[in-house]
Amino acid sequence: MACTLSGAAQNKGYWRAASNTAESITGDLIISDSKVTINFTAFPMSQIRSLKPAEVSSAFGADLNAGGTGTLYRLTVPAAKRFLHHNTLCGTEDTQWMATYVSGKTMQVAFFSGANAPEFTMDALANSTDVCGTYTYVR
Repeated sequence: MACTLSGAAQNKGYWRAASNTAESITGDLIISDSKVTINFTAFPMSQIRSLKPAEVSSAFGADLNAGGTGTLYRLTVPAAKRFLHHNTLCGTEDTQWMATYVSGKTMQVAFFSGANAPEFTMDALANSTDVCGTYTYVR
């Protein structure tokens, strides 16, 4: 349990957009215990579980031995919500899941649509229509 809490704690705080997709769609992020703030709009969220190293590797291409922590969150970002440059997170679908991976001062975030929790295997993610995009942030 302590590992889960410390892993989620690494996600908390202000994150600066670092990838082209983050800079052009979400801008900077702020993650707290109960919400994520994207482009100055807060969305309630709940932590679901920690991701296993193999799941982090599948979702973010991370080295299994690199360390870091991954977390799955449940949230709802309406499809109609527009962010930077009038972009959405998941097109015409509501964004319902967010997975994070923190390693050092870098965080990768993947957003997913779909009512069911994402399956974090290479095959499932490669064939999923629920994967919306992956973004990179730094502290």
